Amino acid sequence: MNNILSFISNSPNEVATQLATRVKARRLELNLTQEGLATRAGIKFATYRRFEQTGEISLRGLIQIAFALNTLSEFDNLFAQKQYQSLDDVLNEQKANRKRGKKNE
Repeated sequence: MNNILSFISNSPNEVATQLATRVKARRLELNLTQEGLATRAGIKFATYRRFEQTGEISLRGLIQIAFALNTLSEFDNLFAQKQYQSLDDVLNEQKANRKRGKKNE
């Protein structure tokens, strides 16, 4: 959860770069070369190398890398539905969603 909170104050580019850095660290933990991980993930070596350098990659490419690193389950929490603790939480959420802004005149 702390990793998610650290992303909040960052720009999208910073988030992408941090993610690429964490993927690189995981790759090195597993003693894999860039080319080796690219092959395992089924993506081009140049695509993977660019990802590590810039953080830029397609969503499909990122999922393939996660699969190759056996970390695909970490995507489960991305955009997951909110978990409620009580019926009051559900009702309060419904009330909050009913609010609308004023119409422009």
